[in-house]
Amino acid sequence: MIKITLPDQSVREYAAGITGEEIARDISPRLAKEVLAITVNDQLYDLQRPINEDANIKLHKWEDAEGKHAFWHSSAHLLAEALEALYPGMKFGIGPAIENGFYYDVDPGEEVLTDADLPLIEKKMQELARQKMEYQRRDVSKQEALNFFEKKGDPYKVELISELEDGTITFYEQGNFTDLCRGPHLPNTAPIKAIKLLSIAGAYWRGDEKRKQLTRVYGISFPKQKLLEEHLQKLEEAAKRDHRKLGKELELFAFSKRVGQGLPLWLPKGAKLRERLENFLKRVQVKYGYEQVITPHIGQKELYETSGHYAKYGADSFQPIHTPAEGEEFLLKPMNCPHHCEIYNVKPHSYRDLPVRYAEFGTVYRYEQSGELHGLTRVRGFTQDDAHIFCRPDQLKDEFKKVIDIIFYIFKALDFKDYIAQISLRDASNKEKYIGSDENWEKAEQAIIEACDEKGLETVVETGEAAFYGPKLDFMVRDAIGRKWQLGTIQVDYNLPERFELEYIGQDNQKHRPIMIHRAPFGSMERFVAVLIEHTAGKFPLWLTPEQAVILPISEKYNEYAKNVLNFLNNSDIRAVLDDRNEKIGKKIRDNELKRIPYLLIVGEKEADNNQVSVRRQGEGDQGVQTLEEFTAFIKKEEQKLLEEIETSPSRSQGGE
Repeated sequence: MIKITLPDQSVREYAAGITGEEIARDISPRLAKEVLAITVNDQLYDLQRPINEDANIKLHKWEDAEGKHAFWHSSAHLLAEALEALYPGMKFGIGPAIENGFYYDVDPGEEVLTDADLPLIEKKMQELARQKMEYQRRDVSKQEALNFFEKKGDPYKVELISELEDGTITFYEQGNFTDLCRGPHLPNTAPIKAIKLLSIAGAYWRGDEKRKQLTRVYGISFPKQKLLEEHLQKLEEAAKRDHRKLGKELELFAFSKRVGQGLPLWLPKGAKLRERLENFLKRVQVKYGYEQVITPHIGQKELYETSGHYAKYGADSFQPIHTPAEGEEFLLKPMNCPHHCEIYNVKPHSYRDLPVRYAEFGTVYRYEQSGELHGLTRVRGFTQDDAHIFCRPDQLKDEFKKVIDIIFYIFKALDFKDYIAQISLRDASNKEKYIGSDENWEKAEQAIIEACDEKGLETVVETGEAAFYGPKLDFMVRDAIGRKWQLGTIQVDYNLPERFELEYIGQDNQKHRPIMIHRAPFGSMERFVAVLIEHTAGKFPLWLTPEQAVILPISEKYNEYAKNVLNFLNNSDIRAVLDDRNEKIGKKIRDNELKRIPYLLIVGEKEADNNQVSVRRQGEGDQGVQTLEEFTAFIKKEEQKLLEEIETSPSRSQGGE
């Protein structure tokens, strides 16, 4: 007999070999119908997989991420079976579940798959799903696995198998399809009721531009048609909010083939938006004792070898820049932290000087493959709202908590109410990925856990997601339509201070090593602006928007008065623009509504005679007539009210999970 501990800590005894499906049925027949997968001692299992030892378990339904993972992973195999049935001889790469759905990378040979083929493939998947085929797991030897896929002529699977250890290899079979896979999967295909194949893209095998480009088929599936319809509505809304589309319409940023892929150009309105975000954070940082610094866009290769970044990421960086001097090599700056370490080292420090807080909006450059570039969210040149705090051990937790306060302040200001705080730890079983001693890692991880506890912050823990030099706290924000984005990050680092030999003189008159906190509340200006555009659908808060009002003369006769209004507002620190095109007023209103400008000020004969403007609010229509002084006071009062609400918000957000 074995002991099975449920999430409520109750214990049940079963014969060894019991399955998750049988446990669910024993608890409740209804639960058995809804459960999709099971976690056994922190490992996700199929429901049919035998449990042979004492275990802590958790049963997963569709509402759980683990349940969705098994559902979508099974759907990826169903997609592969449909493709093989429709296109015999197709070769297969990998087919994982992803955050929303699944994909499969395939080599169609002479065939060319297009979006026009997706309905046919969908139909075949639905036909196969209705057959209620079981997903069967089978342990195989390495040689058996190699023989199977060599005979089948699937070189991508052969390559993957060649890198695996004998005794760790499993096949999954359903219907006429067999795949190399760890699992887990659903018991059978019956729960897969609604399927939508979304798109086709190119993807280099194993992410290597020098390897063959495969065809990636994306899809999503649900246990109910209604859930699929709701998801498709969200996708439609997401398309309307796409920052690439809105960025072009609102004239915020652009890309140029001549400048280069992944290198955004900030247009005047986008530059104003970005400048306001930067100034907002700078004001906050002044209150928290930060000092601004500026560092070069390049650095000697030796700098990044010292930090450890070159060994970890050198292959993925831009190639070194060679100068006329023999042996002299520079790199485009891939991160700011080594530069800030060198600034700290410029002069000696006493324990009384600490903490030292250096902040910089520093532009960095990282080589991303062309297929991975995506608007502002994945670029090759981006600006981090970076800062590094050098502190004593007794200051570490307080400094960490102050950074949490800054992040919550930003979330409040920009109406991000829903977030997940994730503590990212190292994978202790894979230490070659990281630098530094076990002792330092343990101290750094413990400091983050304790700081979060003291802030009353609910967190999730992800092992293996730490930076190579230290653990971190990441904030995953859900936007207005429920999508998850990683924004703010705070990292504790004992390692770079050692590598750069940073020191301070303690109370004992001896040399000590400071601890370094890396933090970026926005993450990067590019990614943050992209998320903000999509979160707000381009309707920015009044205090942030590049243009607060647009003046619309009803005919050319009133252009001169409109210019006087523009000058008055601009001189009163109201960000206003003039639309004096020779167009009908109705068209001007429609065009400027699309630009998401909060206030439209219409001027004609009556307004010109009385030094007034007729006010329209974006999305709300006519707001009546006001004098210029009244409108100016109204805007300033509204803006001040918004900023006061931010200022008086609690330091701990109420929206977290």
